[in-house]
Amino acid sequence: MSYRLRREEVLDSTAFKAMLDESPARAAQAILIAAGQGEVEAQALLGQILLDGLGIARDQPLALRWFGIAAGQGHLMARNMLGRCHEHGWGVAADAAMAARHYQVAAEAGLDWAMYNLANLLATGRGVNKDQALALSFYERAAHLGHAKSMNLLGRYLEEGRVCPMDLRAARDWYRRSAEGGDFRGQFSYAAMLAHTGHIDEALGWLRKALAEGNANFLRVASQTLASATDLRIQALAREYQLRADELAESA
Repeated sequence: MSYRLRREEVLDSTAFKAMLDESPARAAQAILIAAGQGEVEAQALLGQILLDGLGIARDQPLALRWFGIAAGQGHLMARNMLGRCHEHGWGVAADAAMAARHYQVAAEAGLDWAMYNLANLLATGRGVNKDQALALSFYERAAHLGHAKSMNLLGRYLEEGRVCPMDLRAARDWYRRSAEGGDFRGQFSYAAMLAHTGHIDEALGWLRKALAEGNANFLRVASQTLASATDLRIQALAREYQLRADELAESA
């Protein structure tokens, strides 16, 4: 027997996400009902669980459809996810130019994740003309909104003096903020700066945080960097990074 959710239940995305942790199948049923009733947050969530196969069979084309429905109602993260689907070929042929158009809409409306994703395309020239200065401007906008991954990349531009004056103090500050925000690449970047200035103990702490949070590709590349360090304690972490990368690759 079907039932209609109370409006306060439908609109409480936090409750939905808590339910997904506790009972994915039950949450998926509730999200399906709410999405069918036209609730935009549920429509966006339905796209995500269909994309991930969380509590429901994975269906990338159907995920794309629900992201499109939610985006048509002005849901910015759904618009960003349309971009992700087009960028990576999830449920549709990969099309970086189309991805950039979706990111642009959400970025100009103020979504930090879309700013970051658009900046990545601009920095590499995928689907758009390569434009490092414009990429930097979007990373900077997202960083000021609290986006930890963008903070790390803003720090990198400042450290390298890429299309902006070199400013190591500002770079270190953005790396620190990224690290504190939970980005494992920011943690690694901040640790590198700390180690370079002799703060080895503090650097080791951040390197261990990056080890715990990083994905397989990051850990594999980072292990090579650590292996060439002058400090033996940092060198020792290289093996741990590689072992963790292998574990993650095997479980994928």
